[in-house]
Amino acid sequence: MNDWKKKGVVYEIYVQSFNDTNDDGIGDIQGIIQKLDYLKELGVNILWLTPIFESPLVDNGYDISNYQSINNIYGTMDDVEELIKKSHDYNIKIVMDLVVNHTSDQHKWFQESKKSKDNKYSEYYIWRDPRPDGSAPTNHGSAFGGSAWEYVPERDQYYLHLFAKEQPDLNWDNKELRNEIYNMMSFWAEKGIDGFRMDSISFISKPQKFTNAPVVDNKEYGAYYYGIANGNNIHRYLKEMNERVLSKYDLITIGETPHTNTEEGSKFLDSSELDMIFQFEHMHVDYGKYGRYSDVSFKMSDLRESINHWQENLTWNSNYLGNHDQPRIVSRFGNDKKYREKSAKMLAMLTLFQRGTPFIYQGEEIGMTNVGFQSIDDMKDLEAHNTYDFLTRVGISSEKALDMVNRKTRDNSRTPMQWNTSKNAGFTDGQPWIRINDNYKNINVEKDLLNKDSIYKFYQKLISLRKSNDILINGDCKLLDLTDSDIITFTRNNNGEKILVICSFSDKRIKFDIPKEYRATKLLISNYDSADFEGDVTTYLEPYEGRAYIIG
Repeated sequence: MNDWKKKGVVYEIYVQSFNDTNDDGIGDIQGIIQKLDYLKELGVNILWLTPIFESPLVDNGYDISNYQSINNIYGTMDDVEELIKKSHDYNIKIVMDLVVNHTSDQHKWFQESKKSKDNKYSEYYIWRDPRPDGSAPTNHGSAFGGSAWEYVPERDQYYLHLFAKEQPDLNWDNKELRNEIYNMMSFWAEKGIDGFRMDSISFISKPQKFTNAPVVDNKEYGAYYYGIANGNNIHRYLKEMNERVLSKYDLITIGETPHTNTEEGSKFLDSSELDMIFQFEHMHVDYGKYGRYSDVSFKMSDLRESINHWQENLTWNSNYLGNHDQPRIVSRFGNDKKYREKSAKMLAMLTLFQRGTPFIYQGEEIGMTNVGFQSIDDMKDLEAHNTYDFLTRVGISSEKALDMVNRKTRDNSRTPMQWNTSKNAGFTDGQPWIRINDNYKNINVEKDLLNKDSIYKFYQKLISLRKSNDILINGDCKLLDLTDSDIITFTRNNNGEKILVICSFSDKRIKFDIPKEYRATKLLISNYDSADFEGDVTTYLEPYEGRAYIIG
């Protein structure tokens, strides 16, 4: 992996909610350009943009109707070219979202494909005949609820959609379809972008024959990924993609790979198909009967076990706790009430000091929190609405269903960036496309920039330390006590140099015994003012305290 990729700190921008410059209530590309100074000052050097292409926005842009045209709500191609140039002037790279497991049903390819079984685009998507009784080919369910199959009378067939019915899955077995995708990727590489974050890439290889998926947990349909994730041809396709496109440019590749284990994940990396992957194991630590929306709190030991498993078994990790598909990290893994600032800083240390590429989602650097929507009508996320409808259908009260959806709705992370205390948090002078979090007058960038002990300033320090300490880039990462109920402890080791990292997840002051071999230490950073060891053996950690020590 190239040096700049290993040293990179990625900042994800959810374009729709970042910064609005034309007062239509929707973030735009010029809004990113306007904030490049802010991002440079933070210290990040790779920007990942959520999709900005033409789209009906059924799934907030992950339903693309034209890969080589910009949605006019975000701006123009000229704006994109300006962003690329100015970002490069700041030594900041640009990564685009590559959504090629599916398109929008408004895409030209699908509009033609559904007309007949014998036109140029007929096999660009995955079509199957009905069962003898006319029902769907299998019982696979969509990730967003309902069947994963949709009937089209013109063809007397069903098409597969692992996500919304407006997002038909592409048929990667079709060579002409793959050529179209590679040409599109080359188009963007020639524009000067620096990489792709590949959405749901582990789903692109589908089975020749679909079989029914097991139905569990009182769900109406079988699991959407059953028999589909990491299909037989996934590595052939990615090797071909490398040969046709990726090998010809200096691009970073980040694969989103749901339902991938470490053995399968290693194949993506060891064969140089991808630079890194997003795995989801640690995102499932608080799943239950109703999946992500279950009324379940995470166990720190499960989180630690997952981190340890991936650090031990993967050569390079994508380190993240949140993104546009997850709730706010301080509300999920920290304490967004009494210890918001302390827990946000501790979680930042955990993310930035592990081995691998750290990902910061917009707003994490100021400790933005979940919202607490008062009504399902206030939510925009299709998945949230479908889940709410399902929960109420199976007998859960509307109040309880709203509470369950509130905990995990993707809208928690999609509310607008909180820049200052002015109207609409400084995001727009228009009507925001989604509500602003009510706490913006207390939690905002302007306030953090003025406070030398703010979460933002702590992120700055962590990023600076990562850049200036090679051990935090190239050192191995070893988790220590895997039985402690409150603390994640790990070391970074490189050529005899060592750093000890201690992260407390407790809301109480707790005793911590220093491992014997790490007692000669020098404090590198802490989220508390006083964080020296008390003697050689024992110390006490404050609530959500995070410390890093240089050993020796």
